[in-house]
Amino acid sequence: MKIGIILASSQGDKAKIIKNILKDIVDVEIINFGCFEDEEYSYVEISILIGLLINSGVVDFVITGCSSGQGMMLACNTMPNVICGYISTVGDAYLFRHINDGNVVSLSFGLHYGWCGYINVRYILDALFNDIDYPIDDMPRKQHDTTLLKQINTLSKVDMITLLRSLDNELTQKVLKKKDVIEYIMNYSVNMELMDYLKKY
Repeated sequence: MKIGIILASSQGDKAKIIKNILKDIVDVEIINFGCFEDEEYSYVEISILIGLLINSGVVDFVITGCSSGQGMMLACNTMPNVICGYISTVGDAYLFRHINDGNVVSLSFGLHYGWCGYINVRYILDALFNDIDYPIDDMPRKQHDTTLLKQINTLSKVDMITLLRSLDNELTQKVLKKKDVIEYIMNYSVNMELMDYLKKY
């Protein structure tokens, strides 16, 4: 499993914190895509980059966020093949992993991230990636609904290349200037069609 970390610029300084927490919790490859100090990307622009990371197959899971976490979650859920949950509690994290089976989580790093914010994020990430005793009687029904949701999600969205072609050219150019993400996709993508499109672009 590969986990990518990428946050809106307003909360980019938290990316290193997330990576350090994850290194204590899971033994998987973790790639920090920032945003870093010299980069300015809105949550909408970051959501497109997350769409590229997921659709290229270079990461299996993405941890993201913005000031509230809500905007990022909504933006990510417009991307093809992305199911993003807004996670604010340990219970949210557990349910998202075991019931909703998504591939992106959005956390709040401004709103409610005050005293003990670091500790809350640590508990959330621990619940997200490790098994805890949290019995759910109607899990099979909820998992069935998740499968149905994924089918509807696939049917209701265009593919990543169609989306990129439809976007405003200025927006696409800015997103594709994030070198660390694009270079990582070009080196490790399992989606050759997407990689060929990015090369031509």
